[in-house]
Amino acid sequence: MSEPSTPLMRQYAAIKKEHPNALLFFRLGDFYELFFDDAVLAARELQITLTSRNKEKGVDIPMCGVPYHAADGYIAKLIRRGFKVAVCEQVEDPRLAKKLVRREVTRVVTPGTAADSSLNAEENNFLAAVATVGDRVGFAALDLSTGEFRATEFAGESAGRRIQEELEQLRPREMLYGSSAPLLERTTTQMRSFAPLDGPEARHHTSLSTGTAPIARVSGFGWAETPLDDWIFAPDHAIPLLENHFGVLSLEGFGLAGKPAAASAAGAILYYIRSTQRGTLDHVDRIGFYERQNCLVLDAVTVRNLELIEPLFAGTDAGVTLFRCLDATVTPMGKRLLRMWMLRPSLDRGEIEGRLDAVAVQVKDTVRREELRRSLDGILDLERLLSRVTLETANPRDVLALAASLGRIPRVRTVLDGLAAARLATLRGAIDELGDLREKIERTLVPEPPLTLSDGGVIAPGVDKDLDELRDLSRNSKQYLAQVEIRERERTGIGSLKVKFNSIFGYYIEISKANLHHAPADYERKQTLVNAERFTTPELKEYESKILDAQEKIVEIERRLFAELRSSIAAEAKRIRQTALALAEVDVLGCMAQIAALRNYCRPRFEQKIDEAEKTADVLDLEIVEGRHPVIELQELAAGSERFVPNDLFLDSSTHNIVVLTGPNMGGKSTYLRQAALIVIMAQMGSFVPARAVRLGIVDRVFTRIGASDNVARGRSTFMVEMTETAAILHTATARSLILLDEVGRGTSTYDGLAIAWAAVEYLHVRVRAKTLFATHYFELTELAEQLSGVKNYHVSVKETGGGVVFLRRVEPGAADRSYGIEVAKLAGLPNEVVVRAREVLAEHESSEHRLSGHLTPGAEAERPTQLTIFTPLSQPVLEKLREVDLNRLTPLEALNLLAELKKEI
Repeated sequence: MSEPSTPLMRQYAAIKKEHPNALLFFRLGDFYELFFDDAVLAARELQITLTSRNKEKGVDIPMCGVPYHAADGYIAKLIRRGFKVAVCEQVEDPRLAKKLVRREVTRVVTPGTAADSSLNAEENNFLAAVATVGDRVGFAALDLSTGEFRATEFAGESAGRRIQEELEQLRPREMLYGSSAPLLERTTTQMRSFAPLDGPEARHHTSLSTGTAPIARVSGFGWAETPLDDWIFAPDHAIPLLENHFGVLSLEGFGLAGKPAAASAAGAILYYIRSTQRGTLDHVDRIGFYERQNCLVLDAVTVRNLELIEPLFAGTDAGVTLFRCLDATVTPMGKRLLRMWMLRPSLDRGEIEGRLDAVAVQVKDTVRREELRRSLDGILDLERLLSRVTLETANPRDVLALAASLGRIPRVRTVLDGLAAARLATLRGAIDELGDLREKIERTLVPEPPLTLSDGGVIAPGVDKDLDELRDLSRNSKQYLAQVEIRERERTGIGSLKVKFNSIFGYYIEISKANLHHAPADYERKQTLVNAERFTTPELKEYESKILDAQEKIVEIERRLFAELRSSIAAEAKRIRQTALALAEVDVLGCMAQIAALRNYCRPRFEQKIDEAEKTADVLDLEIVEGRHPVIELQELAAGSERFVPNDLFLDSSTHNIVVLTGPNMGGKSTYLRQAALIVIMAQMGSFVPARAVRLGIVDRVFTRIGASDNVARGRSTFMVEMTETAAILHTATARSLILLDEVGRGTSTYDGLAIAWAAVEYLHVRVRAKTLFATHYFELTELAEQLSGVKNYHVSVKETGGGVVFLRRVEPGAADRSYGIEVAKLAGLPNEVVVRAREVLAEHESSEHRLSGHLTPGAEAERPTQLTIFTPLSQPVLEKLREVDLNRLTPLEALNLLAELKKEI
């Protein structure tokens, strides 16, 4: 950028120098303009026209702009792509500025600090930070738009993996870390080998820059990575910052005492927020320390495989997700809480039962349930409205929307009075009607305020005596000017004389060229036009000064009164936040009751046996009677297809801890596995579940190994992905876990895959003892039921007809007798010639295998076809020799020699 020569561009350059890593939105009148490299980049990203400003020293200045009233949408688009935006405002009225209008940056918006109305109401917008203190690693996350603030820390060699899990589940929009932090580099390197590179942000994987300064470094996981100076993460800087913000002498009350890494990460977030935002941050009024073991752990792979939040395949209808299936919430706060409960189901039986009681009461009382939902309807996003107030970005309409939402709260509390559940009674007590605040807002603002304060007319009459007097003066100006115009026409005899006003020249008298000779001597020429002359008089000058002073004072008073109103709202941030959190929970509990009543869900029954000596809970059964897949059942109902076929499931820690499930593709094996996990997750959320009856103990983790896909970009094959995920399960699962394994081992050769699957089942049975559902095409695995006491065989049933096969989708005891792969291929539309030939080849192989393994004699029928076993290829020569031996004529010495020979061959 060449040295600017005009005062305006010198002002721009000075401000840009203070914010080199952000796109500078520079306010010029009714537009925000961008210049130089910022303009080139923004024009490309926003798909707007790139123009140029007047040439300076023979070089065009690239320039683009967006209207100020539409700027939030453009800024949001840039933020989603990982950019930072510095918003530079005119901080004085251009009409009153004697020279260059004063400008300054009022806020810096980054991916993790966005708090505007363009955010997705269904999910949080987290800013995360990682801090290393000694051998401990801290993690913290703040959603500035809602005030939700949490922190945790880990130690040891697993710290990097644990941070990875937190990031994958939380999916922050921006991550802060020390510029020389080695652990983060190791963690992100690990994550790049696990996480898929998808979404619109993926193409911004490389650093973006303006000149030589980076705008954002966006990871392939959808969040921006922002390095900060190491001293920002130092405990002696970060912890006092946190204590001062919350007004405490110690962080013990927040669970952060003795947790320097977690507190340092949280303090770094607070520093970053304060350096990029203005406002009081009163809505960030608490922080919670949490442990991973406080909730049912769902890693990113499981969340994806079970399609809890997003579809498994890009472009798929979002209706296939559990969140969409269960979301009948009414408020934005409720949607976010439902999502959080789904990703972090509870391990606290008391908490779960409290939620279930609240749901049960509403399921029985249809009238009050509907009344409660109607009373919540119309309550807007209190958390995000509050955040905009405390960050000083709320406009008059935002504040009035807050008041309108508060106005619906009394009805909510009245309806809750009639619902007899302890949890609902507690929530009712936590809901503050905030009538005093609502009345103050409604008394201060006009019913339909303009969007911005600069438009005027925001404050209601009667609020401020001086404001009312100035408004009277301003309103009477038209009447006064009309009187001046009549008087001057009579004095000059010019019937066409007019008194006018514009923002550039102020008040003036306009006379046509033909009547110039009638102009009095006391008229002072102000402007010459083609057909007229404009004049002023001492009287007009004096009145103009008075009116302009009045306008300036009106704007000044309105700004002051509105700022005072925002401050009074911010002072009640704790009351508003508490109310918003309680309303969100009321909404979610009502949502779960509505879904349960409409879809005939049952209340799950939790059992727990405590060993008083050991203070540990026994691992209990998981019994599901006529369980259904909540999403597929809903889809089939919507499509008007056949009723979903329910199935039972029983797992315990001794006789039925592993179910080996066989059967054809499309038979329903994967659905059976997934529905078991979804029912457990829903139960520990506190929801009723799709079944006739469910009995279970608390599950600590749900693991899934379902499906596989190549990750060629990172040099990881299907099999490598499969084995990595399986290894994580075997290392991490406990006896209280639920494991779903679907076709483990299919990513490699038949024999290798079978061997791995076999060994994995043995390991789970002997070492882990977790409740496991193992779906497989390896029929040899069914032999494990004869060798291991806790393994049981089940299969999905199929009915053969003259026209092919019918999938009954019923899970029954015992192993499947065949795979029906060719029948499935026929249903898929393979040419008939291919199907016929496939049957011939299958018959040849089956016949050959039976002869080799002694199952068939010439001319005999097979009882059932079998696949190759794990032993055949290795032992075939040995078997042939054994067949040739007549054991009745073999002497002991010959037998020993034969055994030695066979052993040598093996």
